Amino acid sequence: TRLKRYLTERGKIIPRRITGNCAFHQRRLANAVKIARENALIPYIFEG
Repeated sequence: TRLKRYLTERGKIIPRRITGNCAFHQRRLANAVKIARENALIPYIFEG
């Protein structure tokens, strides 16, 4: 999905100082990732 570009290989959300997002969009991104996890669209932790 498009959200995977903002996740590490382990499934953690990449901080905004690396992604370049402003605070507003980083919060929206974090909420979108959390909703996607709840709806089982992406895993909580990627197995590696």
